[in-house]
Amino acid sequence: MKRMVAMAASLMLLMSAQMANAAPPEVVVKPLTTKALPDYPGKEVEMITVEYPPGGYDPVHRHDAHAFVYVLEGSIVMGVKGGKEVTLKAGETFYEGPDDLHTVGRNASKTKPAKFVVLLIKKQGAPIFTPVM
Repeated sequence: MKRMVAMAASLMLLMSAQMANAAPPEVVVKPLTTKALPDYPGKEVEMITVEYPPGGYDPVHRHDAHAFVYVLEGSIVMGVKGGKEVTLKAGETFYEGPDDLHTVGRNASKTKPAKFVVLLIKKQGAPIFTPVM
């Protein structure tokens, strides 16, 4: 019996280690539209949707843009450097400025997906996402 308990404990430790080393679930980003802003030369609006699978998250990054987030489904946790983390549910919003460092972006649930739309006002042709190491 002791041997079976020891084997079960070893198996659980092995499985925990494998899960800890597993790649995070893939975040899905879908471009919706991009439109130049003639009244603001050199600027454009880009709209995307982001889907976080259960347990999904973004690495620390910046947008170098005004980013307006609107949660469509589920619940997400957002935060920028120097600010408080906030948990948002469907119908709630979040804003990031062009100088903000996005330190927290994740699904609040480990079992349900989350989806949100992001409207970015940025320099024409600039990337929507820049990872920060």
